[in-house]
Amino acid sequence: MVYRLACMDVGVSPISYYIRHRSDNHLNLNYRCMSPKALKALSIALVTNTAVTILDLEHDGIEAEGAQYLMEMLAENCFIQTLNLSNNELRTWGVEVLCRMLPLNISLKCIKLSGNKLTNNDAAFFADALSANLRISELDLSYNEFGDKGAEFLGQMIATNESLETLNLSWNQIQTQGAVALSAGLRVNITLKVLDLSYNGFGNEGAIAIGETLKSNNTLLELNLSTNHINNEGVSMLCKGLEINDNVKILYLSNNPITVEGALNLLEVMKKNEKSNLEKISIKNVLVNESFMELLKSITQIRPQFQIEIKGVGGFLAGKQPRRHDPMKVIQDYLDKRKLRLSDFFRNMDKAGNMSVPVSDFRKALQQHNIPLDLVQVEDLINKLDKENTGAIDYRNLVDTRKRMIQEQREQFRKEETRQRKEQQKTQRVLNTLNSAMKAITPRSSIVISPSQVKLPDIQPLEASSSRRLSATLLSSWHHAVMSNSSRYSVPTLSRIQVHRPFSNFNNAPSVSGAMLGSSSQAHSISQPELVPKLHVRSLSCPSVTSKLEAHPVTKSRPATSFRTVQVPPSGHK
Repeated sequence: MVYRLACMDVGVSPISYYIRHRSDNHLNLNYRCMSPKALKALSIALVTNTAVTILDLEHDGIEAEGAQYLMEMLAENCFIQTLNLSNNELRTWGVEVLCRMLPLNISLKCIKLSGNKLTNNDAAFFADALSANLRISELDLSYNEFGDKGAEFLGQMIATNESLETLNLSWNQIQTQGAVALSAGLRVNITLKVLDLSYNGFGNEGAIAIGETLKSNNTLLELNLSTNHINNEGVSMLCKGLEINDNVKILYLSNNPITVEGALNLLEVMKKNEKSNLEKISIKNVLVNESFMELLKSITQIRPQFQIEIKGVGGFLAGKQPRRHDPMKVIQDYLDKRKLRLSDFFRNMDKAGNMSVPVSDFRKALQQHNIPLDLVQVEDLINKLDKENTGAIDYRNLVDTRKRMIQEQREQFRKEETRQRKEQQKTQRVLNTLNSAMKAITPRSSIVISPSQVKLPDIQPLEASSSRRLSATLLSSWHHAVMSNSSRYSVPTLSRIQVHRPFSNFNNAPSVSGAMLGSSSQAHSISQPELVPKLHVRSLSCPSVTSKLEAHPVTKSRPATSFRTVQVPPSGHK
C-alpha cells in the first residue's frame, strides 16, 4: 500500500512487477526505462522494504533526479546488499551522488556500474569514497572509459581499501602507465582476491609491473589478463613473479599473441615453483606441440588438479625450429677445433697447386673430413663459392666467403647485445616507475575520512544545456499527511527514521544519528592516526512497519553491525 499511495502522490502508474515481487529477495527491474517520478515512488517504497537484498536496475535510463532519489533511499535502507546500475550512462553526476551516499549506507556489499561512460576524473570519486570503506567487497567498473589517469586514482583506492575482494576493470582503456599504477596499489593490498583486467592495453611493460607485484602480493587468487597485447616476452616477465608467488590459483591469458614458447614458459614455472598454487591457466588461442604435452603430462602426474586451456596441438617454437647453421661457420668451427688454418685445409684438396679445385673434389673433401654438413648446406656453400657455375672453387672466393660470414656473425652479435640492453633499460624504467608509484601512494595512516553527516547536492547532468540546478524534492519531504488520509494503516516517513551511523570520537563528541542526505550539516575531515582502530559494536534497529489491515503488527529489526571507531588526537595536535 505504501507503493500505491506513493505512485498516486507523484502521479505515475504502479509497476505491477514490483507489486507482485516486493517480498522477493531479488528484485529485477531491468529494462524498465523508468522516469524520475517512477523512481521516486519506488524509492519511497524501498525505504521500509526489508525483503529485497538484490536490486537490479540495469538499462533503466536513470537520470540525475532519479539517481538522487535512489541514493537517498539507500542511505536509509539497511537491507539491500547488491546494487546493479549497469548501462545507465550515469556519468559524473551519477558517480558523485553515489559516492556521497556510501558513508551513510550500512548494508551495500556489491555495486555494479558497468557501461556507464565513466571517465578518468570520475575515478577520483571512488578513490575518495572507497579508500576507507570497510563494507563494499565487490565492485564492477567494466565497459567504461578509464585510462591511465583514472587507473592512478584506482591504484590509490586498491592500496588503501581493506574490504574489496573482487574488482572488475575489464574493457577500459588502461595501458602501460595505468598498469604500473594498479600494480603499485596491488603490491600493498591485503584483501583483493579476484582482479579482472582483461580487454585493456597493458602490453609487455604492464606485464613487467604485474610480474614484479606478484612477487610480494600474497592475497590475489584469480587474475585475468586476457586480450592485453602481451606476447612471449611479456609472459616471460610475468613468469618471474609466478616463480615466487604461491597464492594465485587461476590465470587467464587468452587472446594474447602468445605461441607455444610462452606456453612452455608457463609450464616451466609450475615445474620450478614447488609451492605454486596454480590450478588453472587459460591460453585458449595457443597451439602447442608434443614437447608441451610431455611436460604437461609430467606436471599433472604430480598435480592432478592442474588444468590448462589450449586451442590444440600443432604449434611450433618460433625462432627455435631446427635450422641450418651457416656452412662456412661450420667449416671454420671444425678448423678451430683442430687448430688448422683455412689455407692448409684447401692445400690438401688442391693437388695441382693452382689454388683452385673442382667442385667434385671439394665435396669429397668435406665427406672425408666428416664435417657435419647435410646436402642442403653443402649445395648452399657451393652456390656461394661458384656463383658463375665454372665447376671450380677458387681459394680467394673461399676466403671472401669466410670474411662475410665473420662480419655477419659480428653484426648479429651487436644486434642481440643492443636488443638485450634495450630490454634491460625498458624493464628498469618500468620498475623505477613502479617504485615511484609506490612512494606516491597515500599510506593508510593518513587516509582522510568523513563523519556520516554528508550532504548530497542536486547534481546537474553534464549533457544538460541549462545551468539551473535540479529542483528534485527530497524523499524526506514526502508528506506524512498523504498517508494519514487513510485510517487503515500508518507508515513512518524518512524524516522520522533514526539511524545510528559510525562516528568519530573527537574530544568525546556525541554520536551522529539520523543523518539525512538532504541535511545541511557540513562534513569535517580528520586524520586517521591508527592502522588498526578499535572496534565497537552498535545495535541498529529499523522502525516497525505497522498496518492496521494486519491482525498483528509485524516488527523487523536491523541486525547488529560492527563499525570502526577512529581515535583522533585532540584539537591542535599535528
